Amino acid sequence: MIKPIKVMIAGIGGASLGTEIYKSLLLAKKYEIYGCDVSKAAYGLYENGFSKTWVVSRDEYISSVLDVCVKSGVNFLIPGGEQPMRLLGAASSVFEKEGIQLLSNSPEVISKFSDKNETFQFLSEIGIPVPKTVVINSVDDLAMIGLPCIIKPSTGTGGSVGVFFAVSYDEAMVYADFVRRTGDIPIAQQYIDESEGEFTIGVLSTPRGNIVGSIALRRCFDAKLSVSYRGKHGLISSGYSQGYIDSFSELCSQAEKIAISVNSKGPLNIQGRVHNGVFLPFEINPRFSASTYLRAMAGFNEIDQFINCFTTDYIPQRTTIKPGWYLRSLTEQFISQEKLK
Repeated sequence: MIKPIKVMIAGIGGASLGTEIYKSLLLAKKYEIYGCDVSKAAYGLYENGFSKTWVVSRDEYISSVLDVCVKSGVNFLIPGGEQPMRLLGAASSVFEKEGIQLLSNSPEVISKFSDKNETFQFLSEIGIPVPKTVVINSVDDLAMIGLPCIIKPSTGTGGSVGVFFAVSYDEAMVYADFVRRTGDIPIAQQYIDESEGEFTIGVLSTPRGNIVGSIALRRCFDAKLSVSYRGKHGLISSGYSQGYIDSFSELCSQAEKIAISVNSKGPLNIQGRVHNGVFLPFEINPRFSASTYLRAMAGFNEIDQFINCFTTDYIPQRTTIKPGWYLRSLTEQFISQEKLK
């Protein structure tokens, strides 16, 4: 009997990246899965499929996560969200000393995408088509973007958090001031309508930088779950992707070009819209996507493929995608007061 590979997911809140990673690992049927979270009310803490789960310290996060990893004897640690990715990525050497491999992109790639303004400037400089993007210091900066436009922080914003749709310069400046008051730098980005489609594309590369494969989902906005804002002038998607998965070879090729250009060495999730047949990315995150389970259902289990890069000499082959509609919803749990961790 083959001994299961032990994996820890750090960050397993409800309807989160962490719980989608959990389902992808469960689908592969060869992992012993553990989980941890800073919140006692995290949905994943009470999922029956985990071998064991822990509540970890928010104030002593790294040492607390390391402690439960050592206790469970895991081989791999996967960040279950953007914040865990940044915190654990900065301390990856601490885990490596204990023989625990952090499953993430390289620190260089994570750093490159930590500032959205610098990201889009860099991509533009190397010839990758992107929406016009500028830091807002005054109303004059908006002239090169035009209206309507998107206002968002230069850092963070996973799942469209803190993203605003502006139809006037006055409105844009109000949103920019709000972002500034939160301690971030506001940027304005050209609005691309969704008439030719909005896509989320995952590109997986090996730790050596070779492309394993990519998969594209054309987003559907019929359900409220997938919409952050909808008005007569435009639409902003939410962090809950659902829709149609197919080969979309031309779009995937464009996304893979981005991964190669930044020397990606792990998961890269790219969101964008198509304009005149060209894929224009408006959000790039060097981590697994919350739609990773949908991708696994379609035949591209990027979590399992990435772990294979570390556990075998086998070079992952491109998989056959099962075309179709991949839809999602929310699930519920009851936890009695006595069983709350």
